Amino acid sequence: MAILLGVDTGGTYTDAVLMRDEAEVIASAKALTTRADLAIGIGAAVRSVLAQSGVRPVEIALASLSTTLATNALVEGQGGRVALVYIGFRPGDLDRHGLPEALKGDPAEALAGGHGHSGAEAAPLDRDGLEVFLERIAGRVGAVAVAAQFATRNPAHELEAARIIVERTGLPVTCSHHLSARLNGPKRAVTAVLNARLVAMIDRLIGRAEDTLRDLGIAAPMMVVRGDGALMSAAQARTRPIETILSGPAASIVGARWLTGAERALVSDIGGTTTDVALLRDGRPAIDPEGAKVGGFRTMVEAVAMHTSGLGGDSQVHVQGDGLAGGVTLGPRRVVPVALMAQEAPEAVHAALDAQLRAATPGEHDARFVRAMGPMPDGLDARETAVLARIGNAVRPLGTVLRSRMEQGALGRLIDRGLVQMGGVTPSDASHVLGTLTAWDAAAAEKALTLIARKRTGSGEVLAGSAMQLARMIVDRMTEQTALTLLETAFAEEDPGFGLPPGQLARHVLIAHGLAGHRGLLALDAALNVDVIGLGASAATYYPAVGDCLRCRMVLPPHAGVANAIGAVVGRITMRRSGTVTAPEEGRFRVHLAAGPEDFTDSQRALARLEAELRETASAAALAAGADGLQITVLRDVRTARVEGREVFVEADLTVEASGRPRVATA
Repeated sequence: MAILLGVDTGGTYTDAVLMRDEAEVIASAKALTTRADLAIGIGAAVRSVLAQSGVRPVEIALASLSTTLATNALVEGQGGRVALVYIGFRPGDLDRHGLPEALKGDPAEALAGGHGHSGAEAAPLDRDGLEVFLERIAGRVGAVAVAAQFATRNPAHELEAARIIVERTGLPVTCSHHLSARLNGPKRAVTAVLNARLVAMIDRLIGRAEDTLRDLGIAAPMMVVRGDGALMSAAQARTRPIETILSGPAASIVGARWLTGAERALVSDIGGTTTDVALLRDGRPAIDPEGAKVGGFRTMVEAVAMHTSGLGGDSQVHVQGDGLAGGVTLGPRRVVPVALMAQEAPEAVHAALDAQLRAATPGEHDARFVRAMGPMPDGLDARETAVLARIGNAVRPLGTVLRSRMEQGALGRLIDRGLVQMGGVTPSDASHVLGTLTAWDAAAAEKALTLIARKRTGSGEVLAGSAMQLARMIVDRMTEQTALTLLETAFAEEDPGFGLPPGQLARHVLIAHGLAGHRGLLALDAALNVDVIGLGASAATYYPAVGDCLRCRMVLPPHAGVANAIGAVVGRITMRRSGTVTAPEEGRFRVHLAAGPEDFTDSQRALARLEAELRETASAAALAAGADGLQITVLRDVRTARVEGREVFVEADLTVEASGRPRVATA
């Protein structure tokens, strides 16, 4: 019998579960996620399940962590400053793949070098240019990404550039060919930039999580959930944090399958920051063939085909001032609910809300607060420094911090870097006003919604007549946006033939009338023709109305609120390694390996060499992650062409998968 610990750090809550042999849940608990130091929330949740169960820390044989940290960071535009070295590309190649958005003004340098399609050097690496660039960025960035043209066919220039960067700066370096074996250099460059941006953040989380477990007396090995639902070792996650994007959502799908045994269903997991939806087919989630997309970026990371939207229980409520009707929209940015901020700083929050309620007219920054997330770092400009200094170490009303509109941009940058948290009205506050949630300060939520309700619409009327009326508007909007997210996912997964993009179809007037059961000269009916499994702490609050809206069966299983933590425990370690054999000329077959190309005169020998290399590297990675009882599968995709009556080898892709359950420690 093995006792397994699963932990999930979400945007609002950190969940922990104890399971016995992947067969039953012994105990589960929640603690508030502590963004300034995630280990505090992890420790609180783990201590709670230990106390509930009576399990001794030394009895735990395996600990596994899933996290939305990387996903939320990309959705919210957070992460450390990075630099990009791109070799052999033209700037226009990268502009078409969202690189300027991924860099967000961070430095980049185009250098001569790179290789051709066959792996031959296209131009020598510009080492002198690299040295000059490194001098220019000294002290300005925390990590470097390196992407070279056709690095998956020959990684020599990426490896040499990485060696120089580490020697000169000591900074962590992400090489694009380590993250994907596929072509498409610009897309690999974007993926490398995002990975570099996450390195420090994920390293800090894993390090503090390991320290916390050790302090509690838990010596079991720690695993981390990847974006495809498989497990990797903590050490592997530290160097490839981009592979943990969609970790939490992927774990939720694994957990949903374990909880329900469903073969076909939409799984919808609502957190504090995002709603993540995926389709189970034959009991398995599909892997996105184009690579994970999150925060507007299409990466080359293998992950479940997940549809992520910036919609959660802590999504910021925006007042629609344009138009005559008025209304509210939600997200995509997460803010700390006023009810939660008042729970943590009651005097400051209530004093500010009371003062704002006494004002004769609504203020621009009513019911909005800020707080700093740590000491002031280096590298801030004058405005950023001034704003952060005014915030100090306390919760402050936003109106007392900003002195001009010019400082709003500085505050936005501080929030993007994770140095400041914003507090404001959210659906969680609305639920406290309605009484469907009672965890935090409902009185503060009611004051905040009263302030927002008196704002004026385009017609000059107040937005809502009371806090209660506004709360219903917000929850109705949550229902509507969640239903649209599910519809858009269903259309995206549906067979083609509708002729419009999924987003337009989900919002089409005929769908809206069909869901409402229109009856006139026409009878229109529409419904979601698949069960929805609702997961997340607030699923029971919001999802029954979503099921009614979509006219589908909504499944809310036991332990739905900790499905991510369950999925973190029951997954398998799976390592995939891919490679390519090309034919640069007749009679020559080139194997593209990590150490450089090798040529053969026989295609079968070339394929055998590549398979042996991939078997070795995939198995080594799985064993390093702690896998037991490895199972190896090999997928070959050999492409040929018929030329003058004979089959001619063109190219072949091989993927080797090594999979096994994680080893467990003995007490």
